[in-house]
Amino acid sequence: MASVLIKIWYVEGSNITTKLKNFLFNSLHGIFALHLLFMKAGILGGGQLGRMLLQAAINYPVETFVMENDPECPSAHLCHHFIQGNIQDYDAVYNFGQGLDVITIEIEAVNVEALEQLEREGVKICPKPSAIKIIKNKIDQKEFYKENGIPSSAFIVTNSLQELQQHLSFLPAAHKVATGGYDGRGVQLMRTEADTAKGFDAPAVLEKMVDVKQELAVIVAMNEKGETAIYPPSEMMFDPILNQLDFQICPAKLSDTIIWKAEAFAVKVVQQLNSPGIFAVEIFVDYNDEVWVNETAPRVHNSGHHTIEANYSSQFDMLWRIMLGYPLGNTEPILASAIVNVVGAEGHNGPVSYEGLQDVLKLDNVFVHLYGKKDTKPGRKMGHVTILSNEHQELIHQANKIKNLLKVVAV
Repeated sequence: MASVLIKIWYVEGSNITTKLKNFLFNSLHGIFALHLLFMKAGILGGGQLGRMLLQAAINYPVETFVMENDPECPSAHLCHHFIQGNIQDYDAVYNFGQGLDVITIEIEAVNVEALEQLEREGVKICPKPSAIKIIKNKIDQKEFYKENGIPSSAFIVTNSLQELQQHLSFLPAAHKVATGGYDGRGVQLMRTEADTAKGFDAPAVLEKMVDVKQELAVIVAMNEKGETAIYPPSEMMFDPILNQLDFQICPAKLSDTIIWKAEAFAVKVVQQLNSPGIFAVEIFVDYNDEVWVNETAPRVHNSGHHTIEANYSSQFDMLWRIMLGYPLGNTEPILASAIVNVVGAEGHNGPVSYEGLQDVLKLDNVFVHLYGKKDTKPGRKMGHVTILSNEHQELIHQANKIKNLLKVVAV
């Protein structure tokens, strides 16, 4: 660990407490060295999640390292040390982790074997490689829910398109490729036999569709002691074409029973994963008010971006607390909030320009986060806007207004 040496001289009559005076006097005859330890923390991945983690890191004594292939990624200029490298390559990840105290991820597509070796050598990995390994494979994730009594929709494992054709009676269902899917990619919704042509000719999971009334996200923090903190559930609204989060409201308007079920199962997921970290548990609520765990992300998550302004301890602040061994933060909301994702407009590829940004920045209780990506393309996440208000209808009104005002286009 790096350290900063601070010397404090004892002066008789100086304005310090008696206890501190006695301590100073008994420590090296009035002179002592106070070592403020700076942990060395690594982030695998340099996108917007890493960027927001680095923005929160400024509050703590930590030296930050980021590894990413793109030297112009959103995180590159905010960390103390940037290493260009492939986070899926064993040697790159292993060499990156040498000499670090703790490592976290901003995407599941990392080399888990390298992280396992680093963990054996004493590097703290948050979340543990064992949790990443379960979650990064959709088949293993569904089996995990089944084995641990966590309600999740029925599923069938398929290894090819030919196998998929043998399960037409299981439709309507969602076909999810086992590995590599992210941000709406790697998922195909199938309602008819014709839709199966869009399936994956690779190991995948075919999940029975739930008749969804609401989609929720519950973010759970757990430290190394097994202590947990829960953020209030958010209600998510998805873009039906991009199959990614469009906007959300938090806290979600739910009955006490649904809140209790959603939080209980989210905590159970995290406890069974047995790993410190931040976990976003996505949940379906059906028309019978039953809850079903859809997926889990073992990291900070789009559904938690509102916590930067809306909660006492954001999801990013919370993760640093866990990694650095500090007490868990306060997850209570300061005000209710909404998020609007800012994504690249259809038909626009190239250097980015933001139409309507000046108008959005004039709005009260609105916070704009742009991720620093130089180029836009259709559906690419370029930023988000957080809105604060105690009025539910005001949140909806402002979210829709911002969606119409702010456009991401190419120059």
